[in-house]
Amino acid sequence: MSETAFTPRVFSGIQPSGNLHLGNYLGALKRFVDWQAKDMETIYCMVDLHAITVWQDPKDLQQSTRELCAGFIAAGLDPESSILINQSQVPEHAQLAWIFNCIARMGWMQRMTQWKDKAGKNQQNASLGLFAYPALMAADILVYHATHVPVGEDQKQHLELTRDIAIKFNHDYGVNFFPETEPVIEGAATRVMSLRDGSKKMSKSDASDASRINMTDDADAIAKKIRKAKTDPEGLPSEVKGLEERPEARNLINIYAALAEQSVDQVLADVGGKQFSEFKPMLAELAVEKLAPISTEMARLMNDQAEIDKILTRGAERARAITAPILRQTYEIVGMVQPVEL
Repeated sequence: MSETAFTPRVFSGIQPSGNLHLGNYLGALKRFVDWQAKDMETIYCMVDLHAITVWQDPKDLQQSTRELCAGFIAAGLDPESSILINQSQVPEHAQLAWIFNCIARMGWMQRMTQWKDKAGKNQQNASLGLFAYPALMAADILVYHATHVPVGEDQKQHLELTRDIAIKFNHDYGVNFFPETEPVIEGAATRVMSLRDGSKKMSKSDASDASRINMTDDADAIAKKIRKAKTDPEGLPSEVKGLEERPEARNLINIYAALAEQSVDQVLADVGGKQFSEFKPMLAELAVEKLAPISTEMARLMNDQAEIDKILTRGAERARAITAPILRQTYEIVGMVQPVEL
């Protein structure tokens, strides 16, 4: 197979399932903004096709998609610098997914941890879409020939499957057409934990709103939730090893480090020896400074949803300039007769 030089290109996506929270910001949105500043093409997606692998109320899905777009922009993504899309407006995602459904093997899908977790013992009643989810994710990435994908640790297995699909396609057809995409997992706060239980991941599905900082929370709500965050009675250590077996302390230090763009070691060098009664106001002030402007801008953007729809439409046009030629070449490789000018 001849060598192919792939354009450095970043792709990542988030499900528009509502209630963006601090974990989404530190684990994804903030990273996306960092990648936008690098000398690479960046494409960020609201993966609404993935969202419907489980039931979604149609009106809620539309609202959540627009809110997620507002969150992207409020966090610092520029629709002119990055391509912002909702997945369903770029049909090549679903079209390439069918090709990959025919490349991927049943055994590969059955090994996916998320399939086992989400379908559980009720696999016979789970949707076919949920089972085939990883093939669509591979198509999301490879329809752009994306070379890098910033993801959370929980998506690493799906990225490995994406590489397997690319390798098998290239091998089966004797080409070097799809890149072996690199997952990018970085930073201390890619996994933000609940403010009420440091052993559980921060989640929009937690019954307690106090367990998370929502990206729509105002300054007062942010500060109040941090003041009431669960802690332990000990003072803060000056070394990382002192956070072992202290999940709530470790979580709050990780959050501070991520918001301040410092290492955990740097933070502990400054706050080691302080009590939480001293540290929490510091964290609250920092969180309000960083997050309140985002929630304010999100609210402003959501008051002009027609503009959000225009941004997504322009994004889809720019995306299809990349995806349509790649899909056409894929079809030609597979042996599909393509339309000609009449």
